[in-house]
Amino acid sequence: MKSSTVLLMTSSRYKVCITLGTRPEAIKLAPVIQKFRNSEAFDTHVILTGQHKEMVEQVMQLFEITADEDLNIMQPKQTLTDITHRSLQGLEGIFKRIQPDCVIVQGDTTTAFAATLAAFYKQIAIGHVEAGLRTDNIYNPYPEEANRRLISQLAQLHFAPTKLAFENLGRSGVTGEVHLTGNTVIDALLTVADKQPNCDVEGLDWNQYRVLLATVHRRENWGKPLEDILKGFHLILDKFPDTALLLPMHRNPTVREPIQAALSNHPRVFLTEPLDYGELVGAIQRCYLLLTDSGGLQEEAPSLGKPVLVLRETTERPEAVDAGTAKLVGTDYQNIVSNSSELLSDKLAYEQMANAVNPFGDGKASDRILEIVQRYLGELNE
Repeated sequence: MKSSTVLLMTSSRYKVCITLGTRPEAIKLAPVIQKFRNSEAFDTHVILTGQHKEMVEQVMQLFEITADEDLNIMQPKQTLTDITHRSLQGLEGIFKRIQPDCVIVQGDTTTAFAATLAAFYKQIAIGHVEAGLRTDNIYNPYPEEANRRLISQLAQLHFAPTKLAFENLGRSGVTGEVHLTGNTVIDALLTVADKQPNCDVEGLDWNQYRVLLATVHRRENWGKPLEDILKGFHLILDKFPDTALLLPMHRNPTVREPIQAALSNHPRVFLTEPLDYGELVGAIQRCYLLLTDSGGLQEEAPSLGKPVLVLRETTERPEAVDAGTAKLVGTDYQNIVSNSSELLSDKLAYEQMANAVNPFGDGKASDRILEIVQRYLGELNE
């Protein structure tokens, strides 16, 4: 295993395909794409599957990135099988035509898994950004825990965002090289945060309230867990009249409809369409704290000094909990209310979380990944 990188310059121009399908992938791969496209060593092809078409387009525009290929697989009520099948079939033809030296995937989406499998079938080297996250519960989160484990067994280059992820890969017995790079989401976040983006929500006065920024969408929280989360939100608002809730809603009606039914009539609840990434960063900068089942927000919010309460029973990012930047509170409404109340009532408790050091990186992960891939491909061609 290697935890450091060695840069060997080469005059070759390598073909690299970077694949993505969802907004989190687009955010975390945007700085990687920019680095590869700015390098004379690489001929870089960006491939979209279209798993989350509109939300990905917003991120691409923000980072001024264009795609070379778009499978456009998105269909109403698509299943995991649909996404996997159409992605795998479409990527097979693209990889056959381009014949890349390396395919880069990110995280644990169905797009990432399908791209990994398509590359494996063509015996193409695979680089896995944000490798090594684990909950050790194959169905939680679902299907992400299975996807990332399967990708790890096929990749040649593993880019671990944290020391724990690096160690997880060692325990998993993976082949290939494991590198500790930091998380590219911090690269993306700091780039956008420097621009001080706006987040204008109709009727919401950021100066009038302590705004709680919430997101809920994960499959394991559908049904009763979501009902309990929404009950918790109600009780917090009742207990603290100086608070407001901003909740950008996922487009999936399974999540969206219960949220609207439970919260749409509350005068201090602001339900919106999904925020574009610039608006989201602006909201994080201006909010008081976050309540979320998102993985990415557990990484991003600490860089902007905002505590995170994680609305899940497990997290593949325990580093945030260990560092004190996040707290795992689950979906029980009493736990949600009690932990929120502590941060809203106890200034010292709030400051301890807000000032804890983010364990997820320094904003230079993309540079390290570029160097590693260039060195690796150079050694293959010696």
